[in-house]
Amino acid sequence: MGKLFGTDGIRGEANRHPMDAITAYRLGQAVTHVMGRNKPEGHRIRIVIGKDTRISGYMLEAALEAGVTSMGGHVEMVGVLPTPGIAYITESMRADAGFVVSASHNPYQDNGIKVFAGTGYKLTDEEEHEIEDLVLGDGLDDLRPFSADMGRAHRLDDAVGRYTVFLKNTFPRELSMEGFKVVLDTGNGATYEVGPAIFQELGADVTVIHDEPNGFNINDNCGSQHTGDLRAKVLETGAQVGLAFDGDGDRLIAVDELGNEITGDQILMLCAKQLHAEGRLANDLLVSTVMSNLGMTLACEKYGFKHHASKVGDRYVLEDMRRLGASLGGEDSGHVIFLDHHTTGDGELTALQVVATMLKTGKPLSELATAMEVFPQVLINIDVASKPDIATVPRIGAAIEQAEMELAGRGRVLVRYSGTQNLCRVMVEGPTEETTRRYAEQIADVVRATIG
Repeated sequence: MGKLFGTDGIRGEANRHPMDAITAYRLGQAVTHVMGRNKPEGHRIRIVIGKDTRISGYMLEAALEAGVTSMGGHVEMVGVLPTPGIAYITESMRADAGFVVSASHNPYQDNGIKVFAGTGYKLTDEEEHEIEDLVLGDGLDDLRPFSADMGRAHRLDDAVGRYTVFLKNTFPRELSMEGFKVVLDTGNGATYEVGPAIFQELGADVTVIHDEPNGFNINDNCGSQHTGDLRAKVLETGAQVGLAFDGDGDRLIAVDELGNEITGDQILMLCAKQLHAEGRLANDLLVSTVMSNLGMTLACEKYGFKHHASKVGDRYVLEDMRRLGASLGGEDSGHVIFLDHHTTGDGELTALQVVATMLKTGKPLSELATAMEVFPQVLINIDVASKPDIATVPRIGAAIEQAEMELAGRGRVLVRYSGTQNLCRVMVEGPTEETTRRYAEQIADVVRATIG
C-alpha cells in the first residue's frame, strides 16, 4: 500500500483529506496524465466517472471531472452505477480509465475512489505509486495544457441499459426465471435501479427492499452487511432466495428459502462445484483467501478440484487467478470473480449464477449450501501499538503453536495485521464454537500483553 491508495483504492471520511475536492481534482489530473502519456499523437484520452448514492458523491465526481478536463481529457459521466458496471462500461467503450466514487459497504459519512484501467482491471501497484507521487507532489501545474486543449464532459444516458444487457447475457438462455420468487436488498446503494431491472426482465417474481436512496441511508442496517430485513422478507413472501448487495454492488450475500444467511465462501463453493461438474472450472482450481473457512479446503478435496489461498483482498485474489489460470475466485465477504464473464467482482453477476445453479440442479439453496461444512470461526481484533513480525514475538508464536497442536488438524489458526489500521486480527477455526472461542481468546490475550 502507498500513501493514498489502500488495497481497494483511496478511502476516508468525506470532505476530509484525502476524500476532499482538492485531492479528487488532483487525482483526476494525475490519472489523465499517466493513462494518456504513451498514447499515439492526436489521441484524446477518455475517462468514465460513476458513483454510488452517497451525498458526497456529487462533490467528488465534479472534482474528478474538473481534474480530467483541465488536463485535456474527455469525460463520460454515467451517474449512479455499480462498481463492476463502471468497469464494464470503461472496457466496452475502450475508454482509457474509469473512476468509481464509492466507499463500498462503509456508512454514508465515508467515501472512496477506485480507478480502473481501460482494460477493466484495477491499476497496477506501479501505476498507483506514480499517480500518488503526482497528486502529493508539485509537478501537476506544469503539465496542464492551454485552454484550447482542455477537455469536455458528456453524460452517458444509457449506461444502466448497457450494463443490464451485459448482465442478462451472462445468464444461460436455456433457463427461465418465470415463476421464480426472489427478494432483493439493494442496500439503498448503487444497485437500486439496475438490480431489480435485471431480474424483472428475466421473468422473475421480484420483491425489492431498501431501494430508496436519499444520500444518507446507504448500507444503513441493510444490504450485504445487515441481512435481518432480507431474511424476514424471504420468509414473509415465501421466496426461493434473498439476494443482498453492498453499497457499490460488487459483493453478494444470499439468504436461502429457510431464512439462513449463506456466506461468500458457501456461494463460491456451490458455484465451483457446478462449474466443475460442467467441465468449466478452469484448471480445476478455485481461488479464495487465507481467511476462507477451513471447510472450503476440505470440500475442494472431496469434489476433486484444487484450492489456492491468496492474500486478503479481491485484487490479490484476481492477481492469483490470472497468474494460475483460474476462472473462479473470491472472498468470504461476498466478492466473487467470474473471470470468464468479467474483470472484477460483481454482486449481480454472482446472484445470476447462484440462481442459474438452483435452476440447473432443481435444488433449493439450503441444500446447495451444504456443499461445504462451515467450521465455527472466531475473529478477534486487537488494537496494537506496533506491528513487529509475528514470527519474531516468541510469546505469540508459542500461543499459536500450542493452539495448533491441541486442534490437531481439526481446525486452524491465522494471526495477521490489518493492512489499513493498527489492528492485529486473531482468527481461529475449530470443531466447536466453545473450543474455537477459547483458543482465540487465549491468543488474543497474549497479543494484548505483548504488543497491545
